[in-house]
Amino acid sequence: MQKKLKLWDAVMLVMGSMIGSGIFIVSADMMRNLGSGYWLVVVWIITAVMTVAAAISYGELSALFPKAGGQYTYLTEIFGKKMGFLYGWGLFTVIQTGTIAAVAMAFGKFTAYLVPFLNDAAPIFKSGEFQITWIQILAIVIILLLTYINTRGVQSGKLLQNIFTASKIIALLGLIAAGFILVQNSHLSENFSLGTKAFQNFKQTEWKPIDGMTLMGGIAAAMVGSVFSSVAWESVTFVSGEIENPKKNVVKAMIYGTTAVMTLYLAVNYVYLNALDRDSIAFAANDRVAVAASQNIFGSAGTIIIALLVMVSTFGCNNGLILAGARVFQTMAKDGLFFKSAVENNKNEVPANALWMQGVWASLLCLSGQYGNLLDMISFVIVLFYMITVFGVIYLRFKQPDLERPYKTWLYPVTPVLYLVIGTGFCMLLLIYKQQYTWPGFLMVLLGLPVYYFINRRKKAEENN
Repeated sequence: MQKKLKLWDAVMLVMGSMIGSGIFIVSADMMRNLGSGYWLVVVWIITAVMTVAAAISYGELSALFPKAGGQYTYLTEIFGKKMGFLYGWGLFTVIQTGTIAAVAMAFGKFTAYLVPFLNDAAPIFKSGEFQITWIQILAIVIILLLTYINTRGVQSGKLLQNIFTASKIIALLGLIAAGFILVQNSHLSENFSLGTKAFQNFKQTEWKPIDGMTLMGGIAAAMVGSVFSSVAWESVTFVSGEIENPKKNVVKAMIYGTTAVMTLYLAVNYVYLNALDRDSIAFAANDRVAVAASQNIFGSAGTIIIALLVMVSTFGCNNGLILAGARVFQTMAKDGLFFKSAVENNKNEVPANALWMQGVWASLLCLSGQYGNLLDMISFVIVLFYMITVFGVIYLRFKQPDLERPYKTWLYPVTPVLYLVIGTGFCMLLLIYKQQYTWPGFLMVLLGLPVYYFINRRKKAEENN
């Protein structure tokens, strides 16, 4: 593969893939689970520590295996093809494509603020609960447009990524500054006045004090939102084969990118806590807490400002997800674990067939309307795969201690163990308190097992013939 991506491009890919629509929405549900500015900030800090710890740990694997496929390659090299396939299966069926669909739909929904026709028009097709709307059509158009742009070559995707990521970072910094300068009545002290007390309120009636294990369950439920907003940084590992000096630049991109994004996320949440009281955050219309905050900051123009910011953010985010994801499916195809045609590069030296397969499936998820439910179910599995990969760092240290490691995990073994402890706590609490977020996604990934055995049986039959 041609080395067309520099360190700056890799950092932009990390940041652009992370910042989508989540940061503008998830804090509402998080506040309903926690009822306190103090705990809202604590959960974001826990998520930040998790995210950066995982990125630091992944760095060791990215330097050991500096080739396309990223996390899929790490899992395959350390634990074998079956584990690699299950990750790739989950990535194609839901993790990557479901995120692409959800981000594209967010683009459509915020575009509807500027083009009311999208909301007001009757569905194009409706049968029972199933319907096709113009917002879904717009989301699909965006997915297919970005897929086409990325088939034109890495340079096209890179340029688009850099422009849109830089734009949304500048816009977020502007929102953060305005959120402290232009707000006349600050709610910060009010939101922090409860101290370490936590509350829950799901029915907009009254806040009920919580503590002990109930608080732990509330933290885990809140973290579903913050974790969802903080994933996809590993996308940069998928394109390692196209990054200059990947042994150094991939780990730098992950650490710089995740640290910068989590800092921005914390600052944005301080803006919400400054501009809005607890109820206004928890019960913002359609959970669009950023819109409510922006209206307090900028007045009537706030809705348009946030709509434009989310459109830029989601467009750039989807470009990064689309660019990176296809490289995993191409690597899987080279291993005989995906459609054969996904192996081929087009004349622009990019995996066009893999890009189109990914784009078509993400478009079908948009039509199904189930992408949101799928992503709720898969958050648990995403963290599980992160944990398995981070554990791989420790496992390899014992199994192959003499391997030349161009980069060694900072503060090893504290960093990977810290991630594993927080991740285990998160998963265990979800299993106890929010099972609807756990077993369906786990079952979906396990459905990949019969597919794996079927593919292997076919390969053996072909070899025998």
